[in-house]
Amino acid sequence: MPITRTLAKWFSNYDSQKSPGSKLRAKRIAPLLQMIESVRKNNGPVSIIDLGGTKNYWDIVSSEYLRDHNVNITIVNLPGSVMPEDHGPFRFVEADACNLSRFEDRSFDIAHSNSVVEHVGDWARMVQFAGELKRVSRLYFCQTPNYWFPIEPHCMTPFFHWLPEPIRLWLVLNFQLGNWRKAVSIDDAVRIVESARLLNRKMFQSLFADATIVTERMFLLPKSFVA
Repeated sequence: MPITRTLAKWFSNYDSQKSPGSKLRAKRIAPLLQMIESVRKNNGPVSIIDLGGTKNYWDIVSSEYLRDHNVNITIVNLPGSVMPEDHGPFRFVEADACNLSRFEDRSFDIAHSNSVVEHVGDWARMVQFAGELKRVSRLYFCQTPNYWFPIEPHCMTPFFHWLPEPIRLWLVLNFQLGNWRKAVSIDDAVRIVESARLLNRKMFQSLFADATIVTERMFLLPKSFVA
């Protein structure tokens, strides 16, 4: 559906600071910047582990800010992911975010994750992800889209995630939706549909029971949550 692809490009154009996605991210990270500044003030260097992130995401913070606050960021993605060479404050590591056994307890000042927990698999995997995120850090910042927001954020299709699975599979088999390509087989369609499992507030609060949950809104509706 061309309209969903256009909507996805417009909303998620993170190369432009004027896109809705960029504006939301810039507003969202205010608590994260407060964490960074607190750690910097009390401990000196700031170590961050970013689960499932990208270097491009961190462009929302200036390189001068990272340098002035002595921030070092370890970006973790699944084995087999295309990884750039380590450079500047960035280190890139292959690991499953649900099993960070290579890292010791509280080995980072801050753990960060943006729109990742909904992609790790079923509920048991989400629990593992949340447990590892909290274990390896002293502070954490985790964001996820809200199941009850009417537009599915990955395929940018209204009410898609509320439809019965057979209808979702049919749509993915027959159309390119938002950031999702058109599936080439039923197996491919199932994998695409199951690649994102959105959480509601109670589920998210259960994963991060010790956190303050902040609700982000768009058009006055609760779009996503930050722990």
